[in-house]
Amino acid sequence: MSQHQYKEENEVLETISDEEINDLVVYNDDVNTFDHVINTLIKVCKHDSIQAEQCTWLIHYKGKCAVKKGSFVELIPFREGIVDAGINAEIE
Repeated sequence: MSQHQYKEENEVLETISDEEINDLVVYNDDVNTFDHVINTLIKVCKHDSIQAEQCTWLIHYKGKCAVKKGSFVELIPFREGIVDAGINAEIE
């Protein structure tokens, strides 16, 4: 392997690892129903019904659940969609 090729591969790896992966975390509240949270996760995050229900149970019993992973910028529209539905969510 030439030194030039090695340098290019190393630069690509550094670029990938520089992008931090964040969690979109949904928090429990005493306002929203299970069905509303499930339907919101299906609509906004494109979860299937089983995944949305499992996340909703974790939110209920643990107080929060990471419902999606990605870069901060990628997660912004998902957070906005969840918050617009009246559910508390943060990118961490």
